[in-house]
Amino acid sequence: MRRINAKRVLVGEPLDTARLGETLLPKRLALPIFCSDPLSSVAYATEEILLILALGGVALLHLTWYAAAAIVFLLVVVIASYRQTCHAYPGGGGAYVVSAENLGQTAALTAASALLVDYVMTVAVSVVSGVSAITSAVPALSDHEVVMSVGFVALLTLMNLRGVRESGRVFAIPTYGFVLVIYLMFAVAAVRIGTGQTIRAESADLPITAEGTYTGLALVLLAMRAFASGCTALTGVEAISNGVPAFRKPKARNAATTLAAMGFLSVTMFAGITALAMSYEVHVAADPTELGLPPGTPTSTALAQIGRATFGSWHFLFYLLQAVTAGVLILAANTAFNGFPMLASILARDRYAPRQLYNRGDRLVYSNGVVLLALAAVALIVAFDAELTRLIQLYIIGVFVSFTLSQSGMVRHWRKALASPATPREERVHVHRRLAINAVGAALTALVLVIVLVTKFTHGAWLVVIAMPLLFLGMKGVRRHYDQVARQVGVTPDARPRRPARHHVLVLVAAVHAPTLKAIGYAQGLRPDTLTAVTVAADEAEAARLRAAWEEHDPGLPLKILHSPYREVVGPVLAHVEELAAEPATDMLSVVIPEYVVGHWWEQPLHNQNALRLKARLLFTPGVAVIDVPYLLESAKAAKAAGRDGQAVSS
Repeated sequence: MRRINAKRVLVGEPLDTARLGETLLPKRLALPIFCSDPLSSVAYATEEILLILALGGVALLHLTWYAAAAIVFLLVVVIASYRQTCHAYPGGGGAYVVSAENLGQTAALTAASALLVDYVMTVAVSVVSGVSAITSAVPALSDHEVVMSVGFVALLTLMNLRGVRESGRVFAIPTYGFVLVIYLMFAVAAVRIGTGQTIRAESADLPITAEGTYTGLALVLLAMRAFASGCTALTGVEAISNGVPAFRKPKARNAATTLAAMGFLSVTMFAGITALAMSYEVHVAADPTELGLPPGTPTSTALAQIGRATFGSWHFLFYLLQAVTAGVLILAANTAFNGFPMLASILARDRYAPRQLYNRGDRLVYSNGVVLLALAAVALIVAFDAELTRLIQLYIIGVFVSFTLSQSGMVRHWRKALASPATPREERVHVHRRLAINAVGAALTALVLVIVLVTKFTHGAWLVVIAMPLLFLGMKGVRRHYDQVARQVGVTPDARPRRPARHHVLVLVAAVHAPTLKAIGYAQGLRPDTLTAVTVAADEAEAARLRAAWEEHDPGLPLKILHSPYREVVGPVLAHVEELAAEPATDMLSVVIPEYVVGHWWEQPLHNQNALRLKARLLFTPGVAVIDVPYLLESAKAAKAAGRDGQAVSS
């Protein structure tokens, strides 16, 4: 009977590298895969503005209009800027590649560290936001937010390990469903308001307790903080420019078109939700007591209040809105699950990240990067107890660092194009236009970055400010290590393999049995200059028994017995090997170790682990090679026939 492979059931059958082209995305799938984050962020961006302005009481909520208008303008500029990046850098990489080519490696690594932090934040914030949408509809689940959030991260990880294209089909349903239900809500609201109906949110009559009096500079800082919080609507915009290679041909044009479609949907949905929130007089606060409610009272999100008020007695539409909102918020993390592994792969290619992140898994995805991102996001969710209000304060700093560096790099790119005599005269007009777009984008995003840093630093954003330099230094350290290894293992063009002048081989012996004889046979096949068997005896009686058995079987090589009065095995062998390796006549010393291979995990503790400890110690002994000669026991043979891996243990 064929054994069921759990990995294949969960992840799917491996894909041949030749099928990589089949995983490329059409625009209809690329939109939900790369744009679920910016599309879903409109579900909480308006609420973040209202939460901050609520600190000053109801009188300051009118500033929501100004903050929202500034965010819409910024969103349009950033999208227009990244469309230029898609055309100029169809190889992907986004801010990292643009900065590396135009601003140098320091700027590139700064952009990379910002993006990596932001991707982890995207997963944590998106999933926790989705869980908040669920608990708004079902308050009884509010005590299980951490477990639910971790579970959804695990589910997203599994889906992404199955492959980009396959996961895209699943993710398309809630993303397009969210867009359709939001526009349906707009249509219902327009009809009801147009027919003279008055619609008010459930919280409209609740007072908001101001935390203080905001005038002058304090008012300006509060408005800036509200604007900075609302800028979460821009998260994920850069994901398409990072993932241009994942699109079908023509890659750059398809990516730019998808980015434009995403921009239209994001702008109209954000503006519509903000308009309805203001029209319905939605009141939200981080603490329910600020709304005059008892402590611990579950409160609905702003979008949930808008949906409940708009759909009225059509409860099924409200629950549909909450379902698709939760779905798209949770799946918004998929933007990071595509961007993080791809950026990590590029960093690994440039030797700024571990090599394991460069390789694709058997489903043609960067599976190591997917798993690493999931672990980091879970750690963040658990550390912050899945509290959206605390997590959101860490958000978007990395976004605007990468925005600013990317757009500044694009300005430099276009200036070099204008300075090059190879640029045709008719193309220069277009270059000037692109330069202007990216220059405006760089200036605006730099200004917003300053605002975000000033207003969010003391509210938790200092953690990100610390994390980014640590990542930067870590990537520098990884590159330094790889450069040192390259220097140490490099060879000259005329270098050739050199046979050791004197090759000595030791075979470790515990008893005269089949594994030992197999190891000796292998060692003889190496044709060494000298071949010796070595054993460790705790007392004279044990040494005499082994010597008698050795002489009886006569394996054809001398046996050296190392005495160990303290009954230690590894120490005497290690000392003997080091002594031989240090002799001038020894050019190369090989240590052959026979090992059992058992088929069950419970068999492993029944055997000692001397070989494992010895191999670990010999690894750092210069001029010594360690060779394992496995001997499969019956349980290991049965495990191999069943498709399972055995485990090596010392004899």
